Amino acid sequence: MHFRSSLLRRAQQSIMKFIDIGANLTDLMYTGEYNGSKRHDSDLKDVINRARDNGVVKMMVTGGNLEESKKAIELAKEYPDLYATVGCHPTRCNEFIEDPEKYYQDLLQLIYDNKEQVVAIGEFGLDYDRTKFCEKDVQMKYFEKQLDLCEATGLPLFLHCRAAAQDLVDILVKHRSRLRGGVVHSFDGSAEDRDSILKLGFYIGINGCSLKTEENLAVMKDIPNDKLMLETDCPWCEVRPSHAGHKFIKSKFPEYPALDKKKWKEGCVVKSRNEPHTIKQVLEIVAAVKEEDPETLAESCYNNTQAVFFPES
Repeated sequence: MHFRSSLLRRAQQSIMKFIDIGANLTDLMYTGEYNGSKRHDSDLKDVINRARDNGVVKMMVTGGNLEESKKAIELAKEYPDLYATVGCHPTRCNEFIEDPEKYYQDLLQLIYDNKEQVVAIGEFGLDYDRTKFCEKDVQMKYFEKQLDLCEATGLPLFLHCRAAAQDLVDILVKHRSRLRGGVVHSFDGSAEDRDSILKLGFYIGINGCSLKTEENLAVMKDIPNDKLMLETDCPWCEVRPSHAGHKFIKSKFPEYPALDKKKWKEGCVVKSRNEPHTIKQVLEIVAAVKEEDPETLAESCYNNTQAVFFPES
């Protein structure tokens, strides 16, 4: 009986399709490098195959600055189910300062030269939790500057927002007529933040970092299903046992043993390094809190993402 129920469960899971809107697959952890030290061989192909085996049909590889955006595009050219975003993260906006126009033009040309791979402008926005890396005024200036990329290309926005929702929304309202919409990813804000983002017509992306506290879960519950997207933000934002959402997880992935990075071997995952296949866990938490059928919710999130980032496919 257990074997038959297991087969049935796997058959049901295979029906679900996912698009991970936030996969930081250019991170050196996937080459086996951690804080400058090589710990194991690259296992990126295994990471991608695990995602495919668990219903992840597309992954958006985020560009955090000009160089990362180039690497994201290279991956998207190598793997047909990967796509790239191009932009500069708020904590890296100091990179604009030396020659703002050149940096902007380099981003724009990168998009023009790789139209088949690039599906969004980003990751960009505001981050007031980490102003030690880049001051608020610099972040705001080059957030606005990158909105020119959105107008020039017609691409949607992949937005980062930490402790800065009011300023983010104010800037988006100011430029609303120039923009095609998009998503505020890795959302962990208040109910008021949620509602102001939704009022603009933007979508909200949910990952493990969005599901840490009971308050997070309550705020997430009231995101309309037709404005919801799912992501992992890997290699970060895994759902940890200490998180409020962890109790709702059903998929444990025993077929992928987790080992410390120093003891890694082929076929295993690296302990505490998140991967796209765990998007199933995000879905399970969101569906449980919302009291929704997981399969129906997965389809809704998939369709939302298709409509915004892949309208012609």
